[in-house]
Amino acid sequence: MAANLYDLVVSAEPLDLDSSAVASLADKAYVAIRDRLIMLDIRPGDPIDDDELAGDLDVGRTPVREALKRLEGDRLVVSYPRRGTFATGMDISDLAHISDIRAQLEPLAARRAAERAVRTAHAELEDLASRIQHLDVSQIDRTELMRWDLAVHRAIYRAAGNPHLEDVLIRYDNLATRIFCLFLDRLPTVDEHVGEHVELLRAIAAGDADRADDLAREHVLGFEQAIRAVI
Repeated sequence: MAANLYDLVVSAEPLDLDSSAVASLADKAYVAIRDRLIMLDIRPGDPIDDDELAGDLDVGRTPVREALKRLEGDRLVVSYPRRGTFATGMDISDLAHISDIRAQLEPLAARRAAERAVRTAHAELEDLASRIQHLDVSQIDRTELMRWDLAVHRAIYRAAGNPHLEDVLIRYDNLATRIFCLFLDRLPTVDEHVGEHVELLRAIAAGDADRADDLAREHVLGFEQAIRAVI
């Protein structure tokens, strides 16, 4: 887990929580644009301006175009011949499809993290749980709470020790977070949703795989139920 995890989570930095992954200008552009798409700084359906992004990120157009190709594979942008590239739209049917996948794979990641993570990773997860437990949610805006949510999921995926599972879950967690952000102002229990991570992280840190599996599944299903309640 990146040493500067917590500083990164509560800042305006891009959401890639492992700085070692940002190894090139294309990687830098990918992470920064992905951040904007996930947190809805670029809204669903918005056109993507290559030149504007290149200027904002202080990179050339080539890294931006490479990043956009990757983001199209992530289903965060879509390109049309002669029309350009746009942030992918969102349909409520996406919620069921994404939740269906996450309800199977998030518990698996939590279980594997509890079973396989090295002792130092368990200690870091316990530390993350303590930090979340002591957050003053009255002083943190909801966007920042979502960054904590992302940080928890990334930490669990890494601790599971399966890079293929991690890649798949990051992709679907990004899509789920995008939906969450769309309804963020209408959800009354965002702080409770983030707070659920405390018990989950502690179950993993304690090596309680069955409990971690159950809590992860409840968390994903609770997310879907919370969204449906405000639609």
